[in-house]
Amino acid sequence: MTFSGFTAKDFEVFEIPGLEPRMEVLIQQVRPKLEAIGEKLAPFLTDLCGETMHVHVAKHARRKVNPPIDTWVAWAANKRGYKALPHFEVGMFASHIFVIFAIIYESPNKSTFAQALEANLSDVRANIPGHFYWSMDHMAPEGTEQQQMDTKAFQNIINKLHQVKKAEVMCGVRIDRNDPLASDGAALLQTVRSTFEQLLPLYRMAFPKE
Repeated sequence: MTFSGFTAKDFEVFEIPGLEPRMEVLIQQVRPKLEAIGEKLAPFLTDLCGETMHVHVAKHARRKVNPPIDTWVAWAANKRGYKALPHFEVGMFASHIFVIFAIIYESPNKSTFAQALEANLSDVRANIPGHFYWSMDHMAPEGTEQQQMDTKAFQNIINKLHQVKKAEVMCGVRIDRNDPLASDGAALLQTVRSTFEQLLPLYRMAFPKE
């Protein structure tokens, strides 16, 4: 499938009331686009990471009542799942597209990443662009741009990753739904590639050094 970008109707899916009606349109309209992104970028990420990166499109299977407020495609070095591993994602809320590196609460790699972040904080702050945002809640559309974060803010992330069992961390970019980039498939894919290249050091930090 050719990926042509996201339209206003794609974002409006998240305004549909009710779990089943929203999921029906999401599956028919949005999921094929996420699958296309997944397949187009899997070879790129495999080359970038030096290991086979498998595609995982969100199914929202655990939901019984509340409709999803976002959806995504993830890539991880495991064919069976991604949640327990550091991974990359492209997804969307009603307001924007997100392109991120993520370690969510199910991953045992949180402490490894926290140690590496603390040891390499000056390099991270120098090399990750200031407009990239950080978040500790994958269910929240908000985040904080790195250029607005001081050392104390990073230390808070590090401490929570060490101490809080369900802590998680994400870093990446947001693209507003009204940004022309959102509806330009080729340009959006190139932005995703460039973003993942810039996030690769964080991905590397999430694994123990051999």
